[in-house]
Amino acid sequence: MMSYNSSIRRIACLALALVLAVGLFSSCGGKTEDISDGRVRITNVSYDPTRELYAAYNEWFAETYENETGVKVEVIQSHGGSGSQARSVVEGSDADVVTLALANDITLIEKQGMIEPGWMSEFDRDSSPYTSTIVFLVRAGNEKNIKDWEDLVKEGVDIITPDPKSSGAACWNFLAAWHYADDKFKGDETSIRNFMSGLYANVAVMDSGARGSTTTFVENGQGDVLVSWENEAIQTVAEYPGEFEIVSPSVSILAQPSVAIVDENAGRNGTEEIAAAYLGHLYTEEAQRIIGEYGYRPSDEAVLGEFADKFDLGMNLCTIDDFGGWGEAYSTYFADGGVFDEIYRK
Repeated sequence: MMSYNSSIRRIACLALALVLAVGLFSSCGGKTEDISDGRVRITNVSYDPTRELYAAYNEWFAETYENETGVKVEVIQSHGGSGSQARSVVEGSDADVVTLALANDITLIEKQGMIEPGWMSEFDRDSSPYTSTIVFLVRAGNEKNIKDWEDLVKEGVDIITPDPKSSGAACWNFLAAWHYADDKFKGDETSIRNFMSGLYANVAVMDSGARGSTTTFVENGQGDVLVSWENEAIQTVAEYPGEFEIVSPSVSILAQPSVAIVDENAGRNGTEEIAAAYLGHLYTEEAQRIIGEYGYRPSDEAVLGEFADKFDLGMNLCTIDDFGGWGEAYSTYFADGGVFDEIYRK
């Protein structure tokens, strides 16, 4: 019969073996490693409309990365308004990577010391593996004859667009409309603000994110026009044939969603290498085709050309540089007490 002391020593040895085993797995994959199935899990915190894109990309990446390295990976997705998602990371969401709607949302995380400075140069094209733009989605027949931004300020036109305080798409929407008004009124600030006030006075519903606005317009039947990501509009037209039409305004904006490793979290989780591979593979030719298939504009010009029939590549697009970059644009237009707040209160 085993003595009491022998039993204690046996239990202690087993406990030590378990600790060492956990440590071994942790050294390979951090706390995201699941000992039961050997998979390394990373979390991608992204913005609203990318759900379908990343569901497809994650499946492709997991298979590709396992073939390349022998490591099994599972990617956990999180989606919401881009600004809200950025704040969730700051407040503790365990993101290994972020793929957000605009660079300023990633800068917010950087300012908290969670992302290392210089993240924008870590990947090609300012860490923007795909782009998009802003278009109008109207119901079939376009009863209100909506063709351009000036039609959105007409009496009786109900607009659906998300809230710039929580949504990256909404910020792009606002800046595209502002640029149109700036051109129309030759930089006259009073006229531009009056135009923007008229536009937002016509907003019937302001959801927290772009996907919520799509649901409001498409499924709930509210509004005459949805100011939308191009990819959302393309997807909607494909899913509801004959029910909706895309209208390209005379002026829009080159929207550049950004990606970054959340260095603090990835370092703690031991997932830096996989996180870097996950974002880096977005630039591969096959991944760029997945991006194009889901209505985003590939950053690879050759692959973009393969999807020329899907996008209006002749659109007149301003860029964030026309607003002094995101640092200046955000503080001027979207920070508390900024231009958007003034216009919306008015």
